[in-house]
Amino acid sequence: MPTLSHRTAGFTDSVIRRMTRISNRYGAINLSQGFPDFEPPKEILDRLREVCSEDFHQYSITWGAQNFREALAAKQSRLMGFPIDPDREIVVTCGSTEAMMAAMMTVVDPGDKVIVFSPFYENYAADAILSGAEPIYVPLTPPAFGFDADVLEAAFCQRPKALILCNPSNPCGKVFTLEELKLIASLAEKYDAYVITDEVYEHIVYEPYRHIYFASLPGMRERTVCCSSLSKTYSVTGWRLGYIIAPEAVIEPAKKIHDFLTVGAAAPLQEAAVTGLCFPDSYYEALKHSYTIRRDLLLKGLDDLEIRHTVPQGAYYVLLDISEFGYDSDLEFCERMAERVGVGAVPGSSFFREPVNHLIRLHFAKKEETLYAALDRLSSFREKMRR
Repeated sequence: MPTLSHRTAGFTDSVIRRMTRISNRYGAINLSQGFPDFEPPKEILDRLREVCSEDFHQYSITWGAQNFREALAAKQSRLMGFPIDPDREIVVTCGSTEAMMAAMMTVVDPGDKVIVFSPFYENYAADAILSGAEPIYVPLTPPAFGFDADVLEAAFCQRPKALILCNPSNPCGKVFTLEELKLIASLAEKYDAYVITDEVYEHIVYEPYRHIYFASLPGMRERTVCCSSLSKTYSVTGWRLGYIIAPEAVIEPAKKIHDFLTVGAAAPLQEAAVTGLCFPDSYYEALKHSYTIRRDLLLKGLDDLEIRHTVPQGAYYVLLDISEFGYDSDLEFCERMAERVGVGAVPGSSFFREPVNHLIRLHFAKKEETLYAALDRLSSFREKMRR
């Protein structure tokens, strides 16, 4: 038989999704894969019930239903600070996963290079490789997860076609400062590169930090391909509704790639989600407040248990330092933790290009009672995880 494609030879399955399966196997509280255990807003669910009896069961427009794009354009224009054309500057995708893949395939050709900050969400390197591009990794240094400007410019000196910017960042919860974003912008302009942004946690940012849309920086709108989704903002991770916002010159080819990848996002779900896109700003303030409570609850519990951890500035993840346990494999640690402690986590090595095996990721997009239950199980953490 002929050989199979070489591009997937170095891939494994998603470690994040694998840890969900392992959590399920042992009945562990799943703080690994980042999805809530609470319902989406009632208004969206009420509209979904109505949609089931209406005529939204066939294909919508390939690049997104008209009313969905119009509602999204109105919301993001208000937040991003410039007008967005719903017909020329938006593609609705099957989640931000497809948005990132379509953006990558729109921007890069085989043989191009792409800068990826490390740690990174596991899909980014895979997106680059599947597009035939070569990732260039630039480390974000704990505990603040800043980057060295000289190292970043050295990466740009390799003439990458694009840089991927996850802001707020998964898994480390970093919110990039205005100064950092301006530096990235200056290098993107100097070396003539695109910036592909993943901004799915744009509404989950903790005081005193602020999310700044990269496309809003002077001169960056034409260079920015903004990817995001409704998954985290409205607690609908299973609906798979994402989008790309970019200049028309980028969106036109992105529409074609999206069409051949997935044809279109689910029509009934787009219709129901319009309700959420029309929420007032008070919804997003309440969302931030609710996640601040969850973050503070989990961090206080970890502090009380004297478990070392990062303090996220945005998103809903925290990294735990497991150095004291002496494991060579953080994957083995997480598998044993699910079995022995009953809490699911993700090994940090799946996010780092560097040889990092002493960090694991928990998420706190859970009901408060779920987080209390997880902390109760973690009270026996040291006793059960010693070798």
